[in-house]
Amino acid sequence: MKQYLSLIFCLFSFSATLPAQTLATGFKSGSNGNPISPVVFCADPTALEYNGRLYVYGTNDHQEFLANGKKGDNSYGNIKSIVIFSTADMVNWTFHGTIDTQKICSSWVKNPWYQSYGVSWAPSVTWRTNPETGEDEFFLYFCNSSHGVGVLKASSPVGPFKSPLNKLMIHYDTLGANKQGTYANFDPGVMIDDNGVGWISFGGLGVNGINAKAARIIKLKPSMTEVDGSAVEIPAPYHFEANELNMIGGKYVYTYCSNWANRDNAEWNAYKSEHGITASAPGGGTMCYMVSDNPMDPNSWVYKGAYGPGVAGNNHSHLQKFKGNYYHIYHNHGSVLLDVMKKEGAVDASAGDYRSICVNKASVSESSATVSTVTLDLEGCDAIDNVNPYELQQTETFATCGGLEYEDFTNIKKNGRISTLGNDASENLQVKMDVNDWTYVRKVDFGTKAASRFMIRAKGTGTFTVSIGRKGAKSAVFDFSSTDMEDHVVEVDPEKFKGTKNLYFSLTSATGDVYWDAWQFMETDADGIQTMESCKPLRRQRYDLSGRPLSSASQAHGIIIEQTVDARGVKHQRKTMYQ
Repeated sequence: MKQYLSLIFCLFSFSATLPAQTLATGFKSGSNGNPISPVVFCADPTALEYNGRLYVYGTNDHQEFLANGKKGDNSYGNIKSIVIFSTADMVNWTFHGTIDTQKICSSWVKNPWYQSYGVSWAPSVTWRTNPETGEDEFFLYFCNSSHGVGVLKASSPVGPFKSPLNKLMIHYDTLGANKQGTYANFDPGVMIDDNGVGWISFGGLGVNGINAKAARIIKLKPSMTEVDGSAVEIPAPYHFEANELNMIGGKYVYTYCSNWANRDNAEWNAYKSEHGITASAPGGGTMCYMVSDNPMDPNSWVYKGAYGPGVAGNNHSHLQKFKGNYYHIYHNHGSVLLDVMKKEGAVDASAGDYRSICVNKASVSESSATVSTVTLDLEGCDAIDNVNPYELQQTETFATCGGLEYEDFTNIKKNGRISTLGNDASENLQVKMDVNDWTYVRKVDFGTKAASRFMIRAKGTGTFTVSIGRKGAKSAVFDFSSTDMEDHVVEVDPEKFKGTKNLYFSLTSATGDVYWDAWQFMETDADGIQTMESCKPLRRQRYDLSGRPLSSASQAHGIIIEQTVDARGVKHQRKTMYQ
């Protein structure tokens, strides 16, 4: 049972005495939507919509970044997990941790070697309500280097995921797949069509020309964990990698990244004439798309053009409809996040090719299954919804931040401090904060009644500040102390917390480690009257700033935490100076 600790003291006169804070450096502007994470490198995005949230999954470049000591190039060889983020509003993103594919797939067969587990790149996801059981099922596919495609299954978009097979689902021995020594069987793209049938595309690194010959598509059995029949080629011009599938307007839409082969005008004109199209040849590294009514007929696929501009280095994106709008979810390279970190001296200058997932709005005509060219920028997307402060909000949900580390609360209790970037995805994450760390949440809607109280669920001893609109402002300041994760509640000025605001949350002082799990505001009473009850304390206990109880008054020196319990059993807490 969480305890509500009412911290009763003069908030605003106390806040005026706090010295000016130099807050931790942030690597993403609060006005920008891109990248979606200001602290985690990730790439090769895929997505699904579920229960009003958009879940985005990606290759965990950050695992390689940490394994390399935050320096050097990304070789991708240490990437053995998949990251998960989600959003309800397209500007504030929740980090759900990682899917530890190395652990999940540890029992896969070792022979033949190309059906065993090695790494996990470029995930693709889908979900359905099982027609027989009525239960929701989530399927995640990933490529094991160039050797093939593995599948995981869960009953929740954040897991826990399990491996339904003891080997890769698609590999060199799969009928119709690319054979060993030819092209790659990687970068899966999954889709369930309007008839409830599953399909998956894959393949890449083919001939560096117009007829690459490496793109494949294959039907899935009703289980979604086995292939049905043989794969066939998708004759994608200038194909390179990054396969994904969508169903748009009753059409099968296949997207991919183009290669960097020289474009010969005569060759392209001959292709256009043969296929009866007018589209221009794609530039190198752009995102292209094709449309079909019959995915297993190679001659049915029609090239429609390029819609996603090229980015520096490889390109990988996913088209996703969410709350009525289409979005182009893609990764960008160093210029988005890594270069900012280098400029601030936060990473070694040698660090290279650690990517970041970004999102921009896309324009899609469902009636004609056409996709317009997307504009890529740092501004990203507008908020499509506001944050409800009267619902419990996870700390790891924000637009940007400075100086934070993610931790897994369950693992901390069991094993001490462990980074989540190598552990299973969890809804029970918390954030470790140091002094001057902060988060920034956009579009928090307090409504017309306003808020009268604020709660943080935290562990440790420190001073916490809530700032409206401007980093470093002090709209509410209070102290907290607890040895366990507890709910700390404080009165706030309703006149400040009304309407729609952007909020900064910061830790302005601390003794020892501070962990922050969640926050929530409480709405003003209907009559708008705020009262501070005077309750005679029945019990009094003093703690030092580390949360250790003091057995006698003689031990109280300097600033201590004084906790009282009133006649109603409610705890009250404040800082007190002892000489």
